[in-house]
Amino acid sequence: MRILIVTAGSRGDVAPYTGLGRRLLDAGHEVAVAAHPSFAALVGGCGLEHRPVPGDPRELIRGWSRAASREETRALSRAYVDGLADGVADAAGGGADLLLTAFGPAPLSRAAGEALGVPVVDTYLVPAFATGQFPLPGARDADDTGPEGNLAAGRAVLERAEGLFAGAATRLRTRFGLPADVPPAGLPPVFHGYSPVVVPRPGDWPARARVVGYWWPARPDGWQPPAGLVDFLQAGPPPVFIGFGSMAPGHGERLGELVAAAVRRAGVRAVVQAGWAGPGGSGPDVLAVGDLPHDWLFPRTAAVVHHAGAGTTGAGLRAGVPAVPVPVMTDQPFWASRLHRLGVAPRPVPFQDLTAEALASAITDCLTEPAYRRRAVELARTVAAEDGAAAVLAHIGPGPGPVRAS
Repeated sequence: MRILIVTAGSRGDVAPYTGLGRRLLDAGHEVAVAAHPSFAALVGGCGLEHRPVPGDPRELIRGWSRAASREETRALSRAYVDGLADGVADAAGGGADLLLTAFGPAPLSRAAGEALGVPVVDTYLVPAFATGQFPLPGARDADDTGPEGNLAAGRAVLERAEGLFAGAATRLRTRFGLPADVPPAGLPPVFHGYSPVVVPRPGDWPARARVVGYWWPARPDGWQPPAGLVDFLQAGPPPVFIGFGSMAPGHGERLGELVAAAVRRAGVRAVVQAGWAGPGGSGPDVLAVGDLPHDWLFPRTAAVVHHAGAGTTGAGLRAGVPAVPVPVMTDQPFWASRLHRLGVAPRPVPFQDLTAEALASAITDCLTEPAYRRRAVELARTVAAEDGAAAVLAHIGPGPGPVRAS
């Protein structure tokens, strides 16, 4: 069966689907991933076909930071989504018997699936049904305000997401010759690819909404750790990992100086991952690195300082190391709060409040309180034993063969 995985956004929105894709590939399916051009090497390196969709999320985030008004921010977002819609249509037109879709581009994937007569299965990395138990990731007020307030906040998140993609989805339906009115959705299962230990499935969700465990990113074929990194790790005690992933592009110089000062204050060694923010570092106790598999590096660290993206959060939990969450935007405050509530991290340090003093203090707190590491080790045993891809495979079945109707 030809399976197309449709996703968009930062590296953390793509990497987990390489792991799911590899499992499908190993089960006998043909697998392609529709993602931005900047992820061609990531996808291809994992043995999967890459189908490009327009857009540069790095430039989008930079544009948001420079926008002079809310109207300008919205215009940037609309242009990004319009390009994404064209890309999803072209990628699906390349041939597929089944579409798996991330949460963001789901309306576009459904339009393409309807036009091509191809089933669509929802595979989400974040909670995507409103609940009274907590406000959804991306809620403007991340605090728990009780069942009614949480439910209202969750519905508002879903309405904003629907509104962002509504115009592009309508134009895509017109391109395909479909009626403007979207037909009622069926009731196939919706798979959430994170651990139920991290976010237990709410009891007020519909039965079809499942929480199945993480889809761990695949390692690129033939990957080997850089010799300089291996030497650094062997030259002293386990370092602290510091990286802000795809967030805060353009803040590299400020972050580099801030991180270097924090490392000195905390008296630790550090591996600093540049990501899009660009913080680097040099010296006997600091090593700057590029992208590399977190499942290899994190278990070799004393703690991980990160932006609390969904994927990096999961990788840290899997490694059994405590965390210092520094959330920047969107769903990150949600995951940062989860890490603190799970007992594996001190209180989050919001990116806008980040100083060398605050970061050094949080690192010191994280490393000197044994309870954080004990709890991280406990959770890792459960999280690492989960098989989030198995539920998706069970629904689809082995290849080659027809997919079950949904």
